[in-house]
Amino acid sequence: MCGRYTLSTPSDLLRDLYQLETAASLVPRFNIAPTQETPVVRTDPGSSGRRLDLLKWGLVPFWAKDPTIGNRLINARSETVAEKPAYRVSLRKKRCLVIADGFYEWQGSVSPKQPYFFHRQDGHPFAMAGLWDRWDKGEEAPLETFTILTTTPNEVVAPIHKRMPVILEPGSLDRWLDPSLEDISALIPLLVPAQGSLLEAVPVSTYVNNPANEGPRCVEPIG
Repeated sequence: MCGRYTLSTPSDLLRDLYQLETAASLVPRFNIAPTQETPVVRTDPGSSGRRLDLLKWGLVPFWAKDPTIGNRLINARSETVAEKPAYRVSLRKKRCLVIADGFYEWQGSVSPKQPYFFHRQDGHPFAMAGLWDRWDKGEEAPLETFTILTTTPNEVVAPIHKRMPVILEPGSLDRWLDPSLEDISALIPLLVPAQGSLLEAVPVSTYVNNPANEGPRCVEPIG
């Protein structure tokens, strides 16, 4: 799974990299956790413009009776995403990019497990494949949420964890965000492990284990 990640890249750089029409100033985040609001990139139907929006992590399908279902839907397995009722409509109509500059996984069977920080070797941010939905059955304002797709691990992640987020190739971003594309057979081939040469794994302190902890200390290498 992917249960924690970082986004500390400045907004102006994200605007240039992902061709955003709007991108509000963001606070650097080093320990983004489920149920928190965090930026995703979306494209409006009928428009080619991309924008950065704050959505809550943990997908609440539009048909859900109880929004707490989102606490369990932080990830979607790419192998079965087209079949699951919680995801199949969003896969066709509501896709997004979840921007990160790194993610965490934990190794070991004894608590506390050892956290590892995975990031691009060149330090650049990357786009994880995401799905979003809008739930408006409550008394408050409509709730917009997202989930991150996962796949089998590449050779860098495999020694640490049995799943990894789907990191989209730069050339795949237009297809993934295209609101007119509803052909699932054209989307599933994008949901593959990133090349091992892209990533580096760094052991970090168990400080990151607590989702309340924030700041650069989360990604400081140990050993």
